[in-house]
Amino acid sequence: MAEKLTYQDLLDAGVHFGHLTRKWNPKMAEYIFMENNGIHLIDLNKTMKCLDDASFAMKNIVRSGRKIMFVATKKQAKDIVTDEAKRLNMPFVTERWLGGMLTNFATIRKSLKKLAQIEKLMKDEAFANMAKRERLTVSREKAKLERLLGGITDLNRLPAALFVIDVKREHIAVTEAQKLNIPVFAMVDTNSDPTTVDFPIPANDDAFKSISIITKHIGKVIEEGLMERKKDKEDAAHKKDEDDKRRVDEAVEEAK
Repeated sequence: MAEKLTYQDLLDAGVHFGHLTRKWNPKMAEYIFMENNGIHLIDLNKTMKCLDDASFAMKNIVRSGRKIMFVATKKQAKDIVTDEAKRLNMPFVTERWLGGMLTNFATIRKSLKKLAQIEKLMKDEAFANMAKRERLTVSREKAKLERLLGGITDLNRLPAALFVIDVKREHIAVTEAQKLNIPVFAMVDTNSDPTTVDFPIPANDDAFKSISIITKHIGKVIEEGLMERKKDKEDAAHKKDEDDKRRVDEAVEEAK
């Protein structure tokens, strides 16, 4: 099992540091422990509890064979989120959230199809025979689509859930998920509204260390869910083999 993060782990990573008190969102009151030098401090016991709830739900989603989309376009979160999502083979958006990415998924799929066609064309002999300017145009188009859609190229249906870092910044993604009843798991800081997401994880969503510790923990939970799914499949296949064998044995017995 993914090791539970301790209070000390979260403390060392600065997960408890919120924003200036004047920037707070009153809806975060239940997750705030105290104020210190004009800064709100997050109650890490609440963070641990929320993380447990989120982990349990996430693991079940992944175990059922569905995808969780990672969303983080802020500079200090991009690399860690991209690495974890790629490692787990999960879709991710770390460049720019294109409006309609969920609510207008059919259009996004057309763009993904276009990207696949360009990739196919570039491998073709005809591409080499094109005029230099045409080749450049095609290459630029590919680079642009890859930058925006590279993390979702394998997504052939809507994700089952979103894991978001900074709900304030990614409010369009959160709103789209809400419209489609897609559950949202998110790191929420003291300046955010936790009621906009299904599984808020109160945490500092600005510091690299804080983002990193929470994202990696979520990654381990998803990895566990994937392993359990694999085992479920193996167990089911094994049971089927045993049942088939038993039926054959019974048929042989009856024929005697």
